[in-house]
Amino acid sequence: MDPLLPDVAHEFRRHKSLADRALADLSDEQFFRRPGEPVNPVALIVKHLAGNLVSRWGNLLNGDGESPLRDRDREFRLEAADTRPELMAAWERGWQALFDALAGLETVDLAQSIEIRGEPHTLRQALLRGATHAAYHTGQILYLARWLKPEREWLTIAPGHSGLQPGTYRRPT
Repeated sequence: MDPLLPDVAHEFRRHKSLADRALADLSDEQFFRRPGEPVNPVALIVKHLAGNLVSRWGNLLNGDGESPLRDRDREFRLEAADTRPELMAAWERGWQALFDALAGLETVDLAQSIEIRGEPHTLRQALLRGATHAAYHTGQILYLARWLKPEREWLTIAPGHSGLQPGTYRRPT
């Protein structure tokens, strides 16, 4: 068995876990706070990634990777219906679409050709593209969470603590 599928699933789960932990630590005010005019608040990153995950993975082997139901530009606008519970429910639906798609794949599928926004990809390439995209936005969420709440516990290795054993990462004192 090609290790790519379980390895990619592991990385997606790891990034979701990091983002979930950061999101849980933010107040509603912090969740919706826009750091600056051209900078998306955490809420919009959540909304965008949720929309992307449903679009890309909801019909993986039979679609273009860009659902006709998706309005990508709308993912970058906060609207009255965009409450934190609604956005978090969309977040969970997006990740579930991804994990359901991954669970249905086999090694033989990796060479299959699919399209994403009209561009051909092997499924292997699409998985790597998706993992990179999720990691990019996870990093944004973690960065903004650190900026919004600098006193919070580190989710990764804190500066100056590289020599500690795994699981003992704490905020520097």
